Amino acid sequence: MKTIDKENLKKKLDQNAITLIEVLSNESYEKEHIKGAVNIPLEEIGHKAKARFNKDEPIAVYCSNFDCGASPAAAKKLIEMGFENVYDYQGGKQDWKDAGLPMA
Repeated sequence: MKTIDKENLKKKLDQNAITLIEVLSNESYEKEHIKGAVNIPLEEIGHKAKARFNKDEPIAVYCSNFDCGASPAAAKKLIEMGFENVYDYQGGKQDWKDAGLPMA
C-alpha cells in the first residue's frame, strides 16, 4: 500500500491532482476536516467510492492520526476493489492540523 506525506498531499491538493477522503464518521467530519476533503465513512467506502470515482483516479484516504486504523483499512478495501492509485495519509487530521495547514 502506498503512503503519502503531508507535503506531497498538499502539493497534489493545490494542483487538484488528487481526491482526498476522510474515512471517519460524519460527525467527526462535520466537526473539523482537512480543507478540500470529502467524507465517506469506512463502513460506506465500498459502495460509495465505486459510484463516485474512476478506478484510475488518484485517491488519498485519511483518518485521525498515525494510530488510527481506519485509513489503512479503507485503502486496502479500495485496492481490493480495483482502484489503482490509492494512498494512505497516515498522519491524518492531527498531523495536518499540527502543521498549521488549512482545516474546514
